[in-house]
Amino acid sequence: MYVAVKGGERAIAAAHAWLAEERRGDPAVPELSPDQIREQLRLAVNRVMAEGSLYDPDLAALALKQARGDAVEAVFLIRAFRTTLPRLAASRPLDTAAMACDRRISATFKDAPGGQVLGPTFDYTHRLIDFALAAGLPVPPAPVAPPQAGPMPHITGFLDREGLIRPEPPSDAEPPDLTRAPLALPADRALRLQALARADEGFLLALAYSTQRGYGSTHAFVGELRIGRVPVAVEIPELGLAVEIGEVELTECETVNQFAGSKSEPPQFTRGYGLALGMNERRTIAMALVDRALCARELGEDVGRGPAQDEEFVLSHCDNIQASGFLEHIKLPHYVDFQSESEGLRARRAAALAGREAAE
Repeated sequence: MYVAVKGGERAIAAAHAWLAEERRGDPAVPELSPDQIREQLRLAVNRVMAEGSLYDPDLAALALKQARGDAVEAVFLIRAFRTTLPRLAASRPLDTAAMACDRRISATFKDAPGGQVLGPTFDYTHRLIDFALAAGLPVPPAPVAPPQAGPMPHITGFLDREGLIRPEPPSDAEPPDLTRAPLALPADRALRLQALARADEGFLLALAYSTQRGYGSTHAFVGELRIGRVPVAVEIPELGLAVEIGEVELTECETVNQFAGSKSEPPQFTRGYGLALGMNERRTIAMALVDRALCARELGEDVGRGPAQDEEFVLSHCDNIQASGFLEHIKLPHYVDFQSESEGLRARRAAALAGREAAE
């Protein structure tokens, strides 16, 4: 039977108050400020910005505080806020070759033009708990190299000049905007890359790992991984010129993958591509691997070896806001639905028992 729930508003208000108390934690411990989160939990902030599709470190830090460190909840808050913002202008395409790189490495060329810049990375740490951090001991300053000045050419450009890598087909078409229109399948590569750029990092990582284990028929090298700041310019129609309005930190990854060729194309390398806001190298590497896997059909390769090659599967399930919303809605009241299913089950059981007794 259906029973009205009483006291709902009081219970919800109490839940909100309890949540605020739990968020604050022990009052004897100094409260964590958004500035501290922005400066000291930078990778978490960058993930929220990438998956929230909004470059605002201060807002991402505040969302993480409000969400008690739950990255998916923080992304939800950022996406919701983003929908309230007016669209004032569209920037010119970013030139990542002009990036001021804090980190730039290549796994394909040891002596890459422009040099290898290790930058701040976990790659060469021992992965041991550093108890000095708990003791609050001062960290000795490290020599900081200035960002690479001047244009930094892309590694794949050198392969391109030799004809060793498949050129990207030119397109003058205006790319679709996933933030203003729902995903439509089949999707072109521009739309796929948008979806992957803000996809859940864990989902991307699992898919990328599956391609490395054979469920995708791709074997990739990191042609280049770069992290740095890129100027953002906007066209001013009244002035007939572009004005630089600031800069954003980006991570870009290009992978180099084998391609056996086809009837119309010779054997050559192909590329996978990943680009994300902030310092997000795991995401961009995974994105590049999945991007290349999704290009299989366009390249005439066999499709079906793994889930990363299934466009509908990948793009329909990679968004953690849609996934968490659909998942978590089942904890909300479904009393009427359950009562209906219960009555139906009782009727079927009674009919089955009656039929069994009649047979006996």
